[in-house]
Amino acid sequence: MYVDNAAMQLILNPSDFDVIATANLFGDILSDAASVLPGSLGLMPSASLSSGKLHMYEPSGGSAPALEGKNVANPIAQILSGTMMLRYSFNAHDEAQLIEDAVDSVLQRGVRTADLL
Repeated sequence: MYVDNAAMQLILNPSDFDVIATANLFGDILSDAASVLPGSLGLMPSASLSSGKLHMYEPSGGSAPALEGKNVANPIAQILSGTMMLRYSFNAHDEAQLIEDAVDSVLQRGVRTADLL
């Protein structure tokens, strides 16, 4: 599937996808396009999983250096990237679930960063 069609299908039928394996450039394009699904790029964790034991975890939006020092960055994607690390690198599923439940609890209480308002 070409990246332009993949982007369209991802937005129209997100449940058709479980995992998308692609080159970094296309992954960046698709993750940015998919950010409309949860409402913000600040909610999307990311993992680059290798066939071995070395994996990389990061928020899909990157480090957002333009937001540095402004106290406006949404930390959820970074936190959830950590839960992915707990699950996939350390097999710590219970600990990951505790953190995910804490994030859900904060959102249920209505706490929001500007990108979610």
